[in-house]
This record gives sequence, structure tokens and C-alpha cells, in this order.
Amino acid sequence: METLIRLIPMHDALLALYFLSLSILFLFGLQSAVMVFYYARTRHTERITPEMPADGVPMVTIQLPLFNEIYVIERLVESICAMDYPKDRMEIQVLDDSTDEIVEVARQIVARYAAEGFDITHIHRTNRSGYKAGALKEGLAIAKGEFIAIFDADFVPKPEFLQKTIPHFFGGEKIGMVQTRWEHLNEDYSFLTRAQALALDGHFAIEQEVRNKAGFFINFNGTAGVWRKETIIDAGNWHYDTITEDTDLSYRAQLRGWKFIYLNNVTSPAELPAEINAFKAQQFRWTKGTIEVAKKILPTVWKADLPLRVKIQSSFHLGANIVFPFIILVALLNVPLVIIKNVMPQYGWYFDLMVIFTLASISTFTFYTVAQYTIHREDWHQRIFLFPLFMAGSMGLAINNTRAVMEAIFNKKSEFVRTPKFKVEKNGDKWQSNKYKSKKIDRTVFVELAFAAYFFVGICISLYCMEFAAIPFQAMFFFGFAVVGGLSVRHARTR
Repeated sequence: METLIRLIPMHDALLALYFLSLSILFLFGLQSAVMVFYYARTRHTERITPEMPADGVPMVTIQLPLFNEIYVIERLVESICAMDYPKDRMEIQVLDDSTDEIVEVARQIVARYAAEGFDITHIHRTNRSGYKAGALKEGLAIAKGEFIAIFDADFVPKPEFLQKTIPHFFGGEKIGMVQTRWEHLNEDYSFLTRAQALALDGHFAIEQEVRNKAGFFINFNGTAGVWRKETIIDAGNWHYDTITEDTDLSYRAQLRGWKFIYLNNVTSPAELPAEINAFKAQQFRWTKGTIEVAKKILPTVWKADLPLRVKIQSSFHLGANIVFPFIILVALLNVPLVIIKNVMPQYGWYFDLMVIFTLASISTFTFYTVAQYTIHREDWHQRIFLFPLFMAGSMGLAINNTRAVMEAIFNKKSEFVRTPKFKVEKNGDKWQSNKYKSKKIDRTVFVELAFAAYFFVGICISLYCMEFAAIPFQAMFFFGFAVVGGLSVRHARTR
């Protein structure tokens, strides 16, 4: 053991860096407690749905941005055309940036519904300029509607969607956007989809709801929402300089004084990625894009004439993904600290102090428990058992998401990589032969597997040192990195 301690001579620096990293994770982790606190204060606040305007049903343009979505295009258009809204007050734009045979398939589907009397057009671009934001902007330029509804290809909106969202624009001044809660078509497909559902339920059932009711800024989630066309134009239209154009536009619009409404009781079903490499690509885009927006928007937020609490919460909202590099630091430092604790008993006070950081974990657990109780009153206690799996998976994604954070910080531009859609809705549906499935093993996978091996060694060291309190923490890291890395290889190799 004395030999091992010689490998970490800078123990004071390591202890300080570990404490700093844990403090940052603790600060962001306590945000879960803040959200639960505001939830308790605002949960009885009811939002009354206004009536449609007496002078007629407003015109709505529904935009459907697509890129190589051959498996889900028909399901999407069918659900849009089944909406309970007058045909003559609904325009549908299929904004197709595809590069494969889906272009002709989409054209035929659009022609079929146009023959049935729907105002539906197929707009095909070949340059993908601005990616999704560019397609939305081009469609907006010719849109007939006073309001713009947007749905990604993996959504299956309910017939009553417009009837339940459009009236809210007439219930107050300067209502610029209405967002609905995502539901999950395939939540019970696998442990991967269940963990994703747990994470998204926390965001939608608690975070979006609380931020909206408490008067903080919220974001349009890129889909399953409706914009007032005037709001988009007034806020400067869609920008291409970040890969989360939805969050960017949301903040610019709210800084212009537009109000948003989040409807927790109106849901829009969507398909969760059933293949882990697709999920990791989605997480990479969301993580990187949000940090890009934080760099772009937060200076303006702090200069704006806004309450301090709104500025602080905006910073936590947009800056939350900065935690991932510190998760990596905590992971790497954990094993050396087990050795330091074992051979340097004079630092016992330091490790006793570390107990306070468990409050962040309790805060996070409470946050997701309340979210599950809010949505699933009957079986919330069964669903929350997935929390350790969710936490381990979050740790396992830290390599993937840290790379996203660093690319955003250092202004490395990357292509907008859309999440492939598989049309997996129920147990038994297959995705393995999907033509859009990633067959490439990303280099971060090897880092994830190396981290898993590192923590296997760490567990052995903790057993040797009889530091049993460190083992559950290390086991979660080992499990998270091993599963994320292992599944990445397995899913890429599956035919």
C-alpha cells in the first residue's frame, strides 16, 4: 500500500480537486430540491383553458421536419390528418431534407392526402442548410397560419392536440408558445427505454411545470408545441449557430417579453430510442447544444431587466450539463482517494465531511419520485425502483456528454445528427435490421470500457483496504460504464 501512495504524491491537490468537483455536483444536485420546493408551492395553481375565439377558428400551419424517416413518415402524416380541426383552417408542411428513397415515398403520401382535400405540401431541400432550423425557417416564410405547430417524425399527436392548445393563445397578453408534455409509446420496451422515460418524466412533470408556474424561463422542446408566428419573427426567427435551435429561440423570445405556457395535462406520444447509439447521439446533441445556447444567451440574460431569481434559474437551466466533466473528475479521483484514506488517517475529518454531499443524491431521488407519483399515481413505487439503474446510466453517459460539453466550450462545430427512428412501439417490434441503425463503434466506447475496467480495479482496491462505503459508488460507475460501453458495441454489431 505504501507503494500505491507513491503513485499519488500530490494528495493535497487531489483532495482539493475532488472537493471542488463534488461541490459543483452538489450545487446542481440541490436544484432538484429547489424544483420540488417550488412544485409544492405551485401544484395547486390551476390553469383554465380558454374558449376558441368567437370570431372564428384560427389558421394553423403544422410543420413536419423530416430527414430519412422512411419507417415513421406514414404514421406521422396519418396522425396529423386525423386531428380534430377544420380542414380549411389547417395547413400541413412536410419539410423533407431526406437523401434516400423516402423523398418519393413522402411525395406519394402527401399526394394521397392532398387528393382527400387536405392542404398539405411536400417541400424538399437538397442542401440541408441550417439543418432542422433551416427547414423550419424556409417553411415559415411561406406559412399561411397565424400559429405554427411542430412535430418531429417520432411523434404521434392525438386528435385533440390543436383543440387543447390553440385556445391558450387567447387567454392572456403576449402568449408566444404553448408546449405539451411528452408521453412514451414504447416505455416498457426495455430497461433502456424505461430509464429514458424516468429522466424525461422528471423534466416534463416537474421541471417544465415548475419553471412555468413559478415565472422562470422554460424552453420549447423542439416538438409537440405551438408557436405564434409573430413570436418567431419578432424574436429573430430560427438561428443556425447552435444545434438546439429550439432552446435558443425560446430564450430570445422570452427576453422579448413573450410568455410561454406549459400544459402538463396535455400529452403528445412519441417513440423513445430503443438502440443505445441512437440515444447517445441524441444526448450528445442536446448536451452540446444547451451549452452552446448558454454561452450565447446567458450574457444577455444577466444584462436584461429581469428578477434575480429568473437570472439564477436561467443559469442553472442552461448550464446544467456542465456537470458531466466534473462527474468524470469525481470518477477518476475516487480510487486514489480510497488509497489516501487508508494510508493517511489524518485526513479522516475530510472524508467525514464528504457525507454532506449525499444530500444531493437524496434531493435527486426525491425529484424523480415526485415526478413518477405525479404522472403514475397507481404504480409510481414500482417505477422508481429504476432509479439506481437510471443513475448508473447517467454516470455511464458521462464520457459521451463530456465530449459534447468540451466541443461546445471550445467552439468545435459539428453536424446536426438526427436521432434515427425505428417505429418500435411494443414488445416484439424489431429495430436490428433498420437501415438507419449505426454500425460504427465510436471511439468514446473504448474510453467507457476502460473506465469500467478502472472501476473494477477500484472495487478490488476498496475490498483490500476494507473501505466498504466506497464500493456502492464504484459499483454504480462500473455498471454504468460497462453497460453503456458494452451495449454500444453489441447494438452496433447486431444485424
